[in-house]
Amino acid sequence: QVQLVESGGGSVQPRGSLRLSCAVSGTTVCTLSAAWFRQLPGKEGIGVAGRNIEGTEFDAQAVQSRFFISKDTAKDRLYLQMNNLKPEATAAYSCAAISSPLDWVRLLDAGNYNYWGRGTQVIVSS
Repeated sequence: QVQLVESGGGSVQPRGSLRLSCAVSGTTVCTLSAAWFRQLPGKEGIGVAGRNIEGTEFDAQAVQSRFFISKDTAKDRLYLQMNNLKPEATAAYSCAAISSPLDWVRLLDAGNYNYWGRGTQVIVSS
């Protein structure tokens, strides 16, 4: 069974950086289309950045040039590098995945994923 476990969250000042990590088990990261979602209590997750099996990446407009998704095939991990963080980025961040290709236009739609991690909390505050 595929499992996703996030880490790397924490508290950071505005304009700071964090790198979130998502450890994949039960399969290899190369078999997954995956994305990071920002989760607010009681609301549907908002897609931040995604990457499909073919390697195509798509980032939400609000984070372009600041957030970057990547993968490490040797470690079976996904990463989200978050730069120039703003207070409105405060939220839990979850990684999600599916073991099938996804068109890039569908990468940031939460309904397309069937594997989810529990999330890691990010707090951006001075």
